[in-house]
Amino acid sequence: MYQKTTLKNGLRIITVPQKGTQAATVLVLVGTGSKYETKEINGISHFLEHLLFKGTKKRPTPMAITETLDRVGGIYNAFTGKEYTGYFAKVEASHLDLALDWVSDIYLNSLLPKKEIEKERRVIIEEINTYLDMPMIYVGELWERLLYGDQPAGWEVLGTKENISRIKRERILNYMKNQYVASNTIICLTGKIGSKAVEKVKGYFSEMKTIKSRPKSPVIEKQNKPQSLLYPKKTDQAHLALGVRAYNLFHPQKYTLELLEVILGGMMSSRLFMEIREKLGIAYYIKTNSEINPDTGYLVTQVGVDNKNVKKAILTILKEYKKISQKRVPQNEIKKVKDCIKGKTALLLELSDAQASFYAGQELLEKKILTPEEIFKKIDKISQSDILKVAKDIFQPQKLNLALIGPFKDKRKFQKLLKL
Repeated sequence: MYQKTTLKNGLRIITVPQKGTQAATVLVLVGTGSKYETKEINGISHFLEHLLFKGTKKRPTPMAITETLDRVGGIYNAFTGKEYTGYFAKVEASHLDLALDWVSDIYLNSLLPKKEIEKERRVIIEEINTYLDMPMIYVGELWERLLYGDQPAGWEVLGTKENISRIKRERILNYMKNQYVASNTIICLTGKIGSKAVEKVKGYFSEMKTIKSRPKSPVIEKQNKPQSLLYPKKTDQAHLALGVRAYNLFHPQKYTLELLEVILGGMMSSRLFMEIREKLGIAYYIKTNSEINPDTGYLVTQVGVDNKNVKKAILTILKEYKKISQKRVPQNEIKKVKDCIKGKTALLLELSDAQASFYAGQELLEKKILTPEEIFKKIDKISQSDILKVAKDIFQPQKLNLALIGPFKDKRKFQKLLKL
C-alpha cells in the first residue's frame, strides 16, 4: 500500500514498498513540460532535462554523473512530456541511498555549464532530425499539431531548431528556478525501500524553495468538420494517424474510452488488427491509443501501409469506428478486454519503475491516487450501454482528424474519405 507525505514546503513524497523484489526506484516528477512554455522558449523543458546530466559541484562532468550509477549497474534516465518532466534511478536495493543522492544532486545542484549548453544544442538538433526521419513516430506529432494548432498543446516537446539554437543560458536558469520548486515536485520511492524511506527523502529535499510555479495556458479546442494534415515526404510506406477528439482525465467515462481503445486496436486479437493485418494483409503495425490529459483527450489509430493502400486503410478504420458506434459489443468480447487490461496492468506493476510512474503520475495530474484494485472495480462496472454511448458520442464526422505522411501532393482525395 502506498503512503503519501507532504512536507511544509509543499513537496509531496510517495512511498510504495514492494515485497519479492531486489530493486528500488527513485523518481522525481516535476509538473512542467512543453505546455508550460511560450512560443519563444518552446523546447526549453526538454533542453533543461538534457542539461541536468552535464555536471554538479559534487559531480562536475557528464562522466562523473553517468559513472556514478553505471558502477552499480543502475538504470537511469529522464523524460519530458507536455505535462511533466521526470528523472529516475533504478538500482539494486542496497544502493538506494546512492540513487537518492544522485537524483537529488542533478535535480537540485546542476550547474548548466555554458560549454555544455552549446554542445547540447547540436545534440538536440540531431535528435529533432532523428524524429523527422522516423515517420512512424513523427506522424503522432503531426496528429497533435492538427488537433491543437499553434498553441502549447500543438507544439512539439523537442521545440524547433531555431529555438534550440538561440535559447540563452539565463532563460534556462530562470525557467528552472521558477518551475523546479517544492510545491511542483513529487518524489516517489518504490520497491525494496525500507521503513526509513520518507526520512531519507526529507534529508535531501526538505530545503527546496517554496515559491509558486508558473501555470500553463488553457487549451483551446475548436472543430466543426473533419480535418486533415498532409506532410509530403518521399517514402516507400505511408504512415497515418486517424481518430477523434475525446475526453479529458476528469471525464467520468475515461475508463470506457480505454476499453474502446483496446477493443479497436489495443491487442493482437483486436478488431482493427484482425481486419487490417490478418484479413487484408496490408500492414505490419496497426494500433489504437487513447490519450487523456487534464484538459484534453483523443482516440487515434496509427498504421503504416504501402502508398497504394492508404485509401483502403482509412476506409477500413472508419468502417470499424462506425460499426462500434452502432452495434453493441458482445459480452464475451467486453470480458476479454477487461481481463486484458487488468492482466497487463498487473504484469506491468511488478516493476518498481512502473509503480513509480503509476502513483506519481496520478498524484501530479489528478491530485489523487487510485490503487490498481480501485481502478479495476471501475472497469468491471462498465456495461455494453456505456461502451455504445461513448462510441456514439466520439465517433462523429465533425470530430474526425487525419494526419498523413507520404509521397502525396494533394490531401483533398483523403479529406473526402472522412465520413461516418
